[in-house]
Amino acid sequence: MSRRVVITGMGAVTPVGNDVPSFWEGLVSGKNGIDFITRYDTTDYKVKVAAEVKDFHPEKYMEKPLIRKTDLFCQFAMAAAAQAMEDSGIAGKIEPERLGVYVGSGIGGMSTFIEECTKLNARGPKHISPFFIPKLISNIASGNIAIAHQAKGPSMSIVTACSTSANAVGEAYRAIQYGSADAMIAGGAEAVINGLAMAGFTNLTALCESNDPQNASMPFDKRRSGFVMGEGGAILLLEEYEHAVSRGAKIYGEICGYANTNDAYHMTAPHPEGEGVTEAIRLAVKEAGITPESKLYINAHGTSTSLNDKTETMAFKKALGEQARTALISSTKSMTGHMLGATGAAEAIACVLALRNGIVPPTIGYKEPDPECDLDYVPNTARKADLDFAISTNLGFGGHNACLVFRRAD
Repeated sequence: MSRRVVITGMGAVTPVGNDVPSFWEGLVSGKNGIDFITRYDTTDYKVKVAAEVKDFHPEKYMEKPLIRKTDLFCQFAMAAAAQAMEDSGIAGKIEPERLGVYVGSGIGGMSTFIEECTKLNARGPKHISPFFIPKLISNIASGNIAIAHQAKGPSMSIVTACSTSANAVGEAYRAIQYGSADAMIAGGAEAVINGLAMAGFTNLTALCESNDPQNASMPFDKRRSGFVMGEGGAILLLEEYEHAVSRGAKIYGEICGYANTNDAYHMTAPHPEGEGVTEAIRLAVKEAGITPESKLYINAHGTSTSLNDKTETMAFKKALGEQARTALISSTKSMTGHMLGATGAAEAIACVLALRNGIVPPTIGYKEPDPECDLDYVPNTARKADLDFAISTNLGFGGHNACLVFRRAD
């Protein structure tokens, strides 16, 4: 028997706010989290802007010895998980074997990799940190969160590039739905604003090379020319409905649909006809029970790349028909940049809060309409709306597609 799954806690560390209230306020106010890079010297780099997390203090969430043993991506994940657990109030009210962790990272500890390679080349193998491997591996965020919160249930790390944390949330939903757990800590984290990653993405021609922070991430705008790198961590505490009700938990909303597909087309480019993402949306919408009369918000992947934005627009039309033209669509990446492995969970939080608060965050920086992107992208200013469902889409290198659907709490 399929069980209902609700959201009872959330946590976020993002370029526009280091907790959920400030993240949400940043989104609805149209705050731009993009600025000039401070993490490394950009003199020899074409790209000089990114969406960095500011004023993050990991010591609020973990002891100093653990900080020294973890990469920044893991610290982002652990901070967001601690927030979500505190927000949910579930600690002590669930058996450890019934609490699981699905938290992923698209890349893992790349900054640790750079640091240790530099040491190896300069000083030799004896100087490599014994914590190099556990700091580097992408599953360590999931493992450390499980240790911190004594979560002994289902546990794994999903890696599907930019779909990572959307898949983590979706698979956690399935774990509860099918009875493997009563609650799941789900989401993702990323921290790759460093010279090596930025050079790689730049040479792949994936990044916007504009060095004007106000005109860099411009989803669905005709002038768009690439994504802006972001970073952070985002976690949702998913819980079986009856379990949440029995302990008097506050319920933010319900997850009611999920699908993942693959384009099986190209390593980095979406299918030109949007086949994979169309099918993911179609399947998730069907599971959720969305009807043509349902009032929708769509938090699009909306990376500000030429191919993604027109492909997604095409997919919305194919999957939803005329309903795509009445749906309110926005890309919060216009403010947060592209948080890679954290982006799906961050955007899931945006969906849940849009439903709960009746406000759709805007797509900022939108000035020039593109004939190939001709839907309502909620340009520049948040909009009040009475919504029934929220849909979040994410696409990743390797052809991965994920779609999550949420509805308002009863």
